[in-house]
Amino acid sequence: MATYAIGDIQGCYDELMQLLDLINFSDTDHLWFAGDLVNRGQQSLEVLRFVSGLGERAQCVLGNHDLHLLALHYGATRDKRNSTLRQVLQAPDRDELMNWLRHRPLLVEDEQLGYIMTHAGIPHIWSLGKARKRAQEVERMLRSNDAGDFFNHMYGNKPDTWHNDLEGWARLRLITNYFTRMRFITPNGQLEFNGNGEAETAPEGFFPWYAVRRQSPLPRRQLFGHWAALMGSTGQPETIALDTGCVWGFSLSAFCLQSQVMTRCSCTAYQPKPHENLA
Repeated sequence: MATYAIGDIQGCYDELMQLLDLINFSDTDHLWFAGDLVNRGQQSLEVLRFVSGLGERAQCVLGNHDLHLLALHYGATRDKRNSTLRQVLQAPDRDELMNWLRHRPLLVEDEQLGYIMTHAGIPHIWSLGKARKRAQEVERMLRSNDAGDFFNHMYGNKPDTWHNDLEGWARLRLITNYFTRMRFITPNGQLEFNGNGEAETAPEGFFPWYAVRRQSPLPRRQLFGHWAALMGSTGQPETIALDTGCVWGFSLSAFCLQSQVMTRCSCTAYQPKPHENLA
């Protein structure tokens, strides 16, 4: 039995099937998904149905695009960017899929294998214990009857720096942004939301989140997606980037947690327009 962690799929179902063939995925294997199952690619519905159908053989954390889909489902926003999620919102099993999706965690870990996974990462200002508790705060809200209210308050870039006395929607919004949107950060934990290029393009005073010395070392190797411009490379063996730009025409990657081997398949599902960035 093997466990594979797979980067951002973003609706690229055909490429996912090709990747599973490459790794000889079997009925005894397990899959971890780093979030952003949907959007931009043309087969988000097929991806959701496949991953949810794996049951306990799949672990999936929520990404920012997954949360955007849930916000559309709850009527908290309108999709002004593209129509690739329309097939999901018009599907006969929409409610079932959205209920499954909102019960996905922000953080998963395996103590025996020694890995932890979130969509964007874990900020250096939090210990693993604090990260667990803060992920659970958002997860409880998503699974409650107040989920619709959460999505009405989820969007926004403020606050951008953690304080222990944060409360209410501001607290939940910032926790969500750390786990699902983080790329560049300052040593005091301030997030920057505009940069999405290579690590070397950090704005002045900001650094790639994984390059800042942690206040409390994590006892697990970190797996994350979200940052396609890294192309799977952080330069740090304890921090493994899984998003290799599948939906941007590059590749979809699977990292075997036992062997630590990365397998990639090429992707031609989506070609970015000149004004679009890898995000």
